Amino acid sequence: MKLKFSIQLITCFLFGASLVAQEKWTMEECVTYALENNLQLKDFQFNGESGRETYRQSIRDLLPQVNGNSNYTISSGRAEDPNTGTFVVQDFFSNNYSVQSNIDLFQGFQKLNAIKASKFLYKAAKKETLQQKYLLAFRVMQAFNNIRFSEGLVAIANEQLGVSKTNYELIEKQIELGLMAGADRYAAKSTLLADELNLTQSKNQLASAKLTLIQEMNLKNTSNIEIEVGLDEIVDINKMQAIKSDSIYSKARDFLPLIKGQELRAKAAKKQVGVARGNLYPSLSLFAGIGTGYFETFQDDLGNTLPFRDQFRDNTSRFFGLNLVVPISNGWSARSQVKQAKIERLRQENNLELQEQILFQTIQQLVQDYNSLQVELEQSGQNMEAQRLAFTVAQKRYEKGMINGIDLFTAKNLFASAQNENLQVRLRSEINKSTLDFYNGLPVFNIN
Repeated sequence: MKLKFSIQLITCFLFGASLVAQEKWTMEECVTYALENNLQLKDFQFNGESGRETYRQSIRDLLPQVNGNSNYTISSGRAEDPNTGTFVVQDFFSNNYSVQSNIDLFQGFQKLNAIKASKFLYKAAKKETLQQKYLLAFRVMQAFNNIRFSEGLVAIANEQLGVSKTNYELIEKQIELGLMAGADRYAAKSTLLADELNLTQSKNQLASAKLTLIQEMNLKNTSNIEIEVGLDEIVDINKMQAIKSDSIYSKARDFLPLIKGQELRAKAAKKQVGVARGNLYPSLSLFAGIGTGYFETFQDDLGNTLPFRDQFRDNTSRFFGLNLVVPISNGWSARSQVKQAKIERLRQENNLELQEQILFQTIQQLVQDYNSLQVELEQSGQNMEAQRLAFTVAQKRYEKGMINGIDLFTAKNLFASAQNENLQVRLRSEINKSTLDFYNGLPVFNIN
């Protein structure tokens, strides 16, 4: 009975695993899964959490500092008697307790500038995390479309192989009837083997594309993935309206996390200059505390050491005061820190301009590709149809013995090449359109 139950359990498990393996993924599902499981993205999220804690701590640094202190001292030989202040030659011990609080009243606005700087850096880390999400989504989209392209190549290779098998069978029959020479069999066999090799290579390319998507998603315990969108669903975009780089750049400049994050880093660097300048100003702090102690030399008239409780109460002392520190000379280090902070501010501002320049150039290139792909898409479609007709005519002429196998092989290869080119242009067009939609502020990915 237990054996039967175990077999049923294993069967159900294998059937469930089979269903999981056969699940088809949409691109949106792939992106969502990758965002939840990609390890590199989690590292950026940890950086954001660290920045948040740094910002919170910079606020808490405004609170007073409270510290307790206790020590136990054994004196041997000639030492100062804490009871009389005179030096005695005897062994004794003492025990001190104190609580002290400090609060900065003025520190050259260093803490306020540090709070603002850490806040900007925390927000920048959040923007950079969002930027990494977008980059991951684009990598998943590219891997997803590579699978679609590879699946298209497999379909084309299968179609070409089917034609070669049909021709080979036709030649075999023609040879049996004495209408063709036996040498024609070798040419047809060579074409058939070449198409079989092409199909194998296309399948290997598809497997490699699937592995890339699995790795980007960090999909575990599987070596295969099936996607839902078929090649027939690729949108023809050759009739889209013309677009301009400037309008897209303006929209992208206003929301792109990479630019916003660099803006925040430039603002943080400006506040860091204020932090460094604070070292040039005097600092003023208020301190207060209370202390007590127990001393073995505190004795009554009979020479007995006073009890701990009595000494703890009677030896209590309180103190408070102000502490003023005026920087005079520290080897010019404070001014050097100011100069370094200014250089860092200029570097961050330059990085912002560099990122803006890269963004504009990227959009320029995308717009140029967009316009070029519209022409290529139309022309590649026309070329594919023309090669299809040419191959159909060549196939019929070959069946009637009007052309040889080399001419048919050439026509078939030209048709296959036209199919591959059209497939590639269609997918490039779709990726290009999605990328421009993203920079245009459209919701290409469902990312918060």
